[in-house]
Formats: sequence, structure tokens, C-alpha cells
Amino acid sequence: MSESNTIRLPVAGLTPMTTLDYPGHLACVVFLQGCPLRCGYCHNPQMLAPRRGDPQEWQAVRDFLARRRGLLEAVVFSGGEPTQHPDLPAAIAQASTMGFKVGLHTAGVYPHRLAELLPWLDWVGLDVKGDAETFDRICGRPGLQAAHGRSLALLLASGVDLECRTTVHWRDFDLAAVKRLALSLAERGVTRYALQIARPGQSLDGAYAAPVPGAPGTAALDALVEGLRPAFESLILRR
Repeated sequence: MSESNTIRLPVAGLTPMTTLDYPGHLACVVFLQGCPLRCGYCHNPQMLAPRRGDPQEWQAVRDFLARRRGLLEAVVFSGGEPTQHPDLPAAIAQASTMGFKVGLHTAGVYPHRLAELLPWLDWVGLDVKGDAETFDRICGRPGLQAAHGRSLALLLASGVDLECRTTVHWRDFDLAAVKRLALSLAERGVTRYALQIARPGQSLDGAYAAPVPGAPGTAALDALVEGLRPAFESLILRR
């Protein structure tokens, strides 16, 4: 296990306190630079380019956590795609041994790294970009859906608290596609699911920045969500 002064993580930002990123817990969020995905709706394209990171970056976060013992309950590692960084397991282990619960936001495209992290994780928010036919197209890279499927299987078997979430941009989905994806996840054993409606604005692909003509209205979306609720213990719509 790496010592704190040798852990290299490219820290792109730190949210010092949030109640939204780890359900039910007061947490901070550590954002790590770099992502292999190229989702058209990505609203943080400046986060995509990878970099190595400097040991001082994680040490600064660790110093922050030491000052927040007794105030914060959890640390969430987010991105970008945090699991692409080989020193992440060492950082997560340190956060856990400091007494914090550990959460992770991931698209599940590095299942071997996720398997290494599982013993230290308390909660995972897994991005589900699409179904087997659309996942790679939506995330802009071939071959990632199979890796994501392995990660979902690992998480379901692990017993770690899991929320699956899908960002819905109406260039990629219609109501029927949302319903198919949601029910397929329920059939696999997902019990907590969140639908996040993409907002027009800054995006990696400029075509995603504008509203989509003919996009489903509020009433139709609400009706779909209500119809899906019996399939899950928890179904959240985030607009």
C-alpha cells in the first residue's frame, strides 16, 4: 500500500460538504481529472484530459480530511472516471482507515480496478449509459459496455450499497428506451435507480447543447416514472 506522500492522484476539485452525492450522509467529494468516455452531453469536458497528478494533491486532501473528522461522515471519489487511476485504491484505503465511509461515482469501465476497491467501499453510484445496444454509442467509445456489465455483476454480488443512475438526453433516448433500460436493470437485481435529465448548455458535443425538438414533456415523463416505481425499492427522478 502506498504511503500518503507517494500517492499520485490528479485532483481537479473538492466539494467540502454535500448532502447529495452520498445519499443519507454528509460528505465531501474529491473530483479526479481524466475520463476515457466521450459522452456527447458531458457538461465538464475540461475534466476529460488525463494527467498524472502530484503527491501533494492527495496530501492536501488528506490534510483536509484530518481537519474534518467528526464533522463529515463520508468521502466520495468522483470524476471524470476515478477508477482509471492506479493509486486510487491506496487513497481510498487511507480515507477508510481515517474513519470515513467511502463512496464512489463510476461508469464501471475498469472492472479489475473496481474489484480491488470493493473491500473498502460503502456505497457506489454506477452510471449506466444505455443498454447493450446503445451503451458504446452514447459514451463515444467502443468495447466499454462489456466492461460495464462485469462491473455491474461485481457490485450486485458484493452487497455494497448501490445506486444505478442514467443521464437521459433526448438525443439518445425516447420514453420507450428509458423504460426498457430501467426494466432490464430491475430484472438484473438493481433495487435503487435514478434518472437524471440532461440539461441543455455546455456539452462536449455542441449538438447536445440545444433543446431537442419533440422531447417528452413533464407529464409524459412523470407518468413513465410512476409506472416504473413498482419495479424498484427506490426510483428517483432528478431534473
